[in-house]
Amino acid sequence: MQQSLFFSKLNFPLRIAAGLLSLILMLLSPSAVLLSHAATAEELEEAALARKALPIQTNEIADWPTGPEVSAQAAILMEAKTGTILYGKNIDEQLYPASTTKMLTCLIAAETCSLTDMVTISYTAVSSVPSDGSSIGADAGESMPLEECLYAILVASANEVASAVGEHVAGSIDAFTELMNQKAAELGCTNSHFSNCNGLFLEDHYTSAHDLALIAKAFFENDTLYRIGNTASHHFVATATQPDDFTITNKHKLINGEISYDGIIGGKTGYTGEARQTLVTGCEQNGMRLICVVLMEEAPSQFEDTVTLFDYGYQNFSLQSIAGSDTTYSMGSSNFFETGRDIFSRAGTILTLDAQDVVVLPSGVDFSELSSVLTFCEGEDYLADITYSFSGVPVGSAHLIEGLMQTGEEDDPVIDTVLEDQDDNASVSDHIMNAFQLTRRTDSVIFINVRKLLLWVALIASAMIALMCLYSMLHSRQDLRHERKRLRKLRRNMRASRRIDRRDRKRRTKLRSKF
Repeated sequence: MQQSLFFSKLNFPLRIAAGLLSLILMLLSPSAVLLSHAATAEELEEAALARKALPIQTNEIADWPTGPEVSAQAAILMEAKTGTILYGKNIDEQLYPASTTKMLTCLIAAETCSLTDMVTISYTAVSSVPSDGSSIGADAGESMPLEECLYAILVASANEVASAVGEHVAGSIDAFTELMNQKAAELGCTNSHFSNCNGLFLEDHYTSAHDLALIAKAFFENDTLYRIGNTASHHFVATATQPDDFTITNKHKLINGEISYDGIIGGKTGYTGEARQTLVTGCEQNGMRLICVVLMEEAPSQFEDTVTLFDYGYQNFSLQSIAGSDTTYSMGSSNFFETGRDIFSRAGTILTLDAQDVVVLPSGVDFSELSSVLTFCEGEDYLADITYSFSGVPVGSAHLIEGLMQTGEEDDPVIDTVLEDQDDNASVSDHIMNAFQLTRRTDSVIFINVRKLLLWVALIASAMIALMCLYSMLHSRQDLRHERKRLRKLRRNMRASRRIDRRDRKRRTKLRSKF
């Protein structure tokens, strides 16, 4: 005991020294932390500059508008109606999407469930969210209508609610991720694999800028998500199954108005340490809807670069109707004789292009500069697909349809006639190809517009009948004049004959009186 006390007294100065050293280190620690953060910021800045120097694939396209440099690892600007990629930088690189994953989660939920479905927050959903993860603070056992869950996911980016919705739709997170991967494949995604509902980091949870743009395209086509996804803030009202009353503001600066830009229709933010900043945004101006995706960027550049890319898109590209610009594939009413266009005619057009189809034209490019490829389709409501491209880049497509389809008539006697004249063993594409081969041989074949031919025949026959009637009328009047002249002459002769008879009678009377 005394020995112990001795060593304790002996170590007392050392303990004082250790305490002083600890105090000094505590005083110095903020500076050390600041220095550490400064070094991290420098590293991030260097990484951003390196990403900014990466090549932009669309800038390598001949006569394509030059796109701006952005500091994202991958970025895409896509026109939604045609799917044309206006700007592309590493669009197929597999990267972490972070919370932009939730757009796919909400899309599946909105397509599968009713907005009034009650979604229960499970303990698994709550416990899977890290302490620094975004949430609305929901507790296990609470429940909300699906519509409120969608607001929680898209406005508040609530991770626990996204997981709860996945469990509600499919029964478990694993089952829901299978649905996510199936849906992604249906939408045309080729570089994606989803392993959770909310986008929290997992090595096997990734996507690409192009795939995320395809998901966003479907997202904005859903009326419910189109409405909820563009909400600046939402007030959650306390209920019997969710006791908290609070308001959440969307962190997407183009949605909440912190950065003003005309035509924003919605989007989703995302962030994890591995993914960095990610952002999806939709915008529509003058009937052209653009979708912008940036992946792996630093704040606030994700918003600034999105605005830059939208400016690039709307200043350098425009939509143009295909039906009003391309007559190559149309067969319709024409003049009496015409080379290379018409086989038969009628009140409507025989073959035409869908009036809703458009192409995206770069500034200064005329429609005539586009190339097109026709692909025949069997078992579809249309006869063929025509794909248009510029400098090898697809810029739109159109459906070739029967003209009577637009008027609601089921049968087309003209097309039926063309088909009946062909080999019974030939396919529909063969029949239409034969028709097109005829219409494209403008140097050697003259086609007769049968309906107009019949019309002209009827007009000429009517004219001839009219002339015959006029001729008959003229001759009738002439005959009448001749008859009148004959009658007048006959009357004159009769009068002259009567006068002669009277003179003869008088002469005979005089002779009798003398004798």
